[in-house]
Amino acid sequence: MPKTVDRKEQRRQIGAALLQLIAERGLDEVSVRTVAAATGRSPGAVQKYFRTKDEMLTFAAELAGERVERRMAEVDTALPLRQALRDLILTTLPVDAERRAEATAQLAFAVHAAHHPRLAAIRRQVDQDIREALATWLESAGHETHAAAVADAVIALSDGLALRMLYSPQEREHLITVLDQALNTLIPGHGTARHFRE
Repeated sequence: MPKTVDRKEQRRQIGAALLQLIAERGLDEVSVRTVAAATGRSPGAVQKYFRTKDEMLTFAAELAGERVERRMAEVDTALPLRQALRDLILTTLPVDAERRAEATAQLAFAVHAAHHPRLAAIRRQVDQDIREALATWLESAGHETHAAAVADAVIALSDGLALRMLYSPQEREHLITVLDQALNTLIPGHGTARHFRE
């Protein structure tokens, strides 16, 4: 009997290889041929799953967003608000090899999205999903009035710190201190017993 191919898993494997390729060599080095080489496939085999480079990039952007959202979902929402927000932001920062690869790819996607509406739409949707989740958490913790504004500030803080850690990895500890100082300003009185609720 012919071997059954899990098409969804094959696409995810190719997408993961593409993310790693972007992290190691940059978006300019991505092509059907280079991704095929990175996955040990022929270009024709890759094109069975993605016809063009743009299709691969769109899928990889969605995959990167899924990874970040999965880590964010694992944050313990029973922690005090400030600690939960800190842990949430740390899920997005390039503090280890895997997250550095993802952050590098995310930055490349952000630049690419300026000229590619479909990729821009994916990034806007991920941002919107994260913003809504953050605002809901903040409202449940007693920040009803400024929940959306604080959510936007947290996203901007996360994006800015991730960018700086990419080009100045030697400043990582300093930038984590900056994160703590910023959270002290955004969430005053963080020693209180307020918690997120599911």
